[in-house]
Amino acid sequence: MPNKEISLKKMRWMLLLLGLFKIPMVGFVRPKLLLVDDTTVKVRIRLRRKTRNHLQSMYFGALAVGADIAGGIHAFYFAELSGSKVSFAFKGMHAEFIQRAESDVIFESNEGELVRNAILKSKSTGERVNESINVSAFNIKNELVAKFQMIVSVKVK
Repeated sequence: MPNKEISLKKMRWMLLLLGLFKIPMVGFVRPKLLLVDDTTVKVRIRLRRKTRNHLQSMYFGALAVGADIAGGIHAFYFAELSGSKVSFAFKGMHAEFIQRAESDVIFESNEGELVRNAILKSKSTGERVNESINVSAFNIKNELVAKFQMIVSVKVK
C-alpha cells in the first residue's frame, strides 16, 4: 500500500458520515474515534442515557457497536490508504463480558496488520477473505470489562 497519510480528523469525519447515512445505530451511540494508525484503533463510547441499561451500566447493544467500530475501522482506513473500494462485513462475533461497564468505555483493537493483510490477499486473489480479530473494552479505570472476537470479511472490488 502506498505511503499515504490519513489524518485522525478525516477518519472521524468518515465515521460521522457512516453513522448519519449508512448505519444509524453508530450515529445513535455517538462514538468518538480516539486513535487510528496502522496497528491500533481506539474508540470511546460515553455512558449516557442512550447507552445505559436499567442497571445503570452500558447496554449490550452499545458495547456491540463499540466492538464493531473498533474492529472495522481498519478496513476503511486501509481502503482509503490504498485507494481501493472494499466490501466489508462482520461474519461472526463472540463476546465475553467480564464485569459491568459502569463508566465510559474505550474499545481497542491492535489487529491492523491482520486487516491489512486480508485486504491485500483479497486484492491479489479477487476472493472474499475472512479473519478473526480481537477487540478489548476497558472502563475509565483501565479495567477490562469485555473481550470480543470478531470475524471480519473483506473483499476488494
